[in-house]
Amino acid sequence: MTTDSNRKWWALAAIGSGTFMSTIDGSIVNIALSTIQETYNASLGDVEWVVLSYLLGIVCLLPSMGRLGDMIGRRRVYMGGFILFTAASALCGFAWDLPALIGFRVLQAIGAAMVQAMGIALLVQAFPASERGRALGYNGTIIATGVAAGPVLGGLIIATLGWRSIFYVNIPFGILALILSYYVLADDSKRIQQRFDYIGAALLGGSLVSILYSLTEGQHTGFGTPLTLGMFFGGFIGLALFIWWERRIDYPMLNLQFFSNHNFSLGLVAASLQALTLQFNFVLLPFFMQKVLNFDTGKTGLLMVVSPIAISIFSMVSGRLTDRFGPRWIATAGIFFLGLGLYRVSGLTAESDVWDIVFRVFFIGTGFGLFNSANTSSVLGNVPREHGGIANGVLSVVRSTGQIAGVTLGAFIWSTQIFAQTGQAYTDFGAAPQAALVSGFQTTMFIAACLCWLALIPTLIRRDTTPA
Repeated sequence: MTTDSNRKWWALAAIGSGTFMSTIDGSIVNIALSTIQETYNASLGDVEWVVLSYLLGIVCLLPSMGRLGDMIGRRRVYMGGFILFTAASALCGFAWDLPALIGFRVLQAIGAAMVQAMGIALLVQAFPASERGRALGYNGTIIATGVAAGPVLGGLIIATLGWRSIFYVNIPFGILALILSYYVLADDSKRIQQRFDYIGAALLGGSLVSILYSLTEGQHTGFGTPLTLGMFFGGFIGLALFIWWERRIDYPMLNLQFFSNHNFSLGLVAASLQALTLQFNFVLLPFFMQKVLNFDTGKTGLLMVVSPIAISIFSMVSGRLTDRFGPRWIATAGIFFLGLGLYRVSGLTAESDVWDIVFRVFFIGTGFGLFNSANTSSVLGNVPREHGGIANGVLSVVRSTGQIAGVTLGAFIWSTQIFAQTGQAYTDFGAAPQAALVSGFQTTMFIAACLCWLALIPTLIRRDTTPA
């Protein structure tokens, strides 16, 4: 069906469709939460698990699915994930109550983890090493497009066809993408004389669930509650047990020797700092626009699309530049521009207008677009290709953990600043005086810029290597 010269582009289409579907499903449901809450007459806290169960499921399963693909064949796991994701989408649409919907979302997350864990590895496999950055740049553009399109498409579909249709639309696209993947992705099925590390997978997955759950739920119930503290510290104990277990078995799920490669480890550190600080902007800026600038949700939503648009554009630029000049300096430029954007956002006031926000936020999208493709290329380029699945899974976990921590840390710093100025703790930020809101926001975003620029250290001290 395809020749060697154009197979890589068909592979990009197949992998891009899976990336887009699994990414957009993480954001498209957000806009339907209010309608789902009314349908099942449930509380907002319960309905939020329709989103959280999906996101947590993906993050905690990515390393295991990456390792499984490295062992038995990435194409096999990728297509299996597509089948499960599509079937679970249909079940979500048929869900008769909220627990059933949450359970089916977990099934969706398993399929999405299989797709996302294998997508990058298959993409790198389909393109020559000299074009790795270009391929990752295209993938970054697809992810940013999915993030931006989710709320927009979700609103249109819900308004015309109802909220269940946001799941049904996955079925025809999933079938088409599955057929395309079958014909254009190289069959790399294999059987290696190794046993899958079920104990390691359970320890890592359970630890991540505990830590991420405590960070997420602590925002609502408080971080000092026994359950939150128990889950948080229990998760780190689980990680210690995971490391101990991986060191003593012959065929570990995660080869800990990867971390002795400085470029690999430094890339993970930089990725976590960028994900953490980017989340300050995505979570706190909409609140600032609505509570301080009095923008309605429509205007706020449109302005929040500016950053993903910039990311999609500069991800492609970054990919080409990385192939030509290497990832180190491109990632460094990305960190500089992202930090500059956060610093510029820290200068917003109660008198700022729409174009002022657009100008500042565009720097943030530009910076992350440049950084992410280059850094991903560096991280994956420093592990053997046969371990690309698990390496991408680890990178994805690091980024997702940074994002969740960013939500918590950003809100904590802002609330602390408001308390320092007013002497009063506000459970609803909107009730705080405007002057305290503005001053607290400015300080919080300035701290975000400083944290972002810290990533210059691990990025500058690593070296560019020949693509593997």
